[in-house]
Amino acid sequence: MSTAPEWIMVGGEGPESYNQHSSYQRALLEAAKEKMKEAISSKLSLDLIYDRFSVADFGCASGPNTFVAVQNIIDAVEAKYHRETGQNLSDNIEFQVLFNDFTSNDFNTLFQALPRGRKYYSAGVPGSFFERVLPKQSFHIGVINYAFHFTSKIPKEITDRNSPSWNRDMHCTGFNQAVKKAYLDQYSADTKNLLDARAEELVPGGLMLILGSCLRDGIKMSETSKGIMMDFIGDSLNDLAQQGVIEQDKVDSFSTPLFLAEECELRQIIEENGKFTIEAFEDIIHLDGEFVVDPKNSALSSKASFGAFLTAHFGADAMSQVFELVEAKIREGVSRIMNAKPDMQYLIVLRKNC
Repeated sequence: MSTAPEWIMVGGEGPESYNQHSSYQRALLEAAKEKMKEAISSKLSLDLIYDRFSVADFGCASGPNTFVAVQNIIDAVEAKYHRETGQNLSDNIEFQVLFNDFTSNDFNTLFQALPRGRKYYSAGVPGSFFERVLPKQSFHIGVINYAFHFTSKIPKEITDRNSPSWNRDMHCTGFNQAVKKAYLDQYSADTKNLLDARAEELVPGGLMLILGSCLRDGIKMSETSKGIMMDFIGDSLNDLAQQGVIEQDKVDSFSTPLFLAEECELRQIIEENGKFTIEAFEDIIHLDGEFVVDPKNSALSSKASFGAFLTAHFGADAMSQVFELVEAKIREGVSRIMNAKPDMQYLIVLRKNC
């Protein structure tokens, strides 16, 4: 396997930053808020609440969505405590929030944007969430928001021209079964490591709330709007190679550490790990139906997510040119996006087995 460069979102607060272009990710948090509250109300034991209560966000990026996620959790814990005891939780314990992401994440922007009047103490935890980043039994509820679809490495065989699994596409389109198997094997191994690490760090009976996207069973990635957008990026890279701006060999060997498993595959991976019980696997009605496909904003949103990774491979100038071409391809392909097959937006609630 070849280690992939750290996938970080474009930092800062500028017009091309993730801070300004993460409304899609935030919409899932808003749509899932009541389901998160219900899960905490019914699955969290008050026996876990004493002296200090810690919440951890794994893959927090640079804001602002992480603040929404952790506040939703804190509000739900406080509501449960008040309902069952008649007391205010903040009068009896202190909250701590741990923000985790790669060391290269823009933690400066994150901490400069910490909400005023917050009821929690905060700390940054740099490091890959595929490994242990916290002491044993050090947090009570964890959240992962749109970061559960990464792999830690690029499967070696998909970048080997002599392999039957060689993949000239920048992602797993779903149409080549050998490529999909290579990605699924790597994703399964990485997700096991992620869950093993969280099981060590989480208190017994603690919860993991995972929000994100997966494929509905039988749907291929490039049949969804997300896959189509990635195809547009790949096509734009090939256009620049044909123009001589970047090398074709570099494009052909470029792959992303992104993989959306099918729902049944995701369930199986979690169940086979054995460290957690799936308390809920909710199909969330995402508010993306209210989002109009705007080519410029769609290109900027993709740039905020993909830009740093592409810059690491092709340089800043090429990256900027790529997204100019992506915007044009979105304009030409709006009907294709609008007619794409739906993926699944989920809230998975996991309880650590004692």
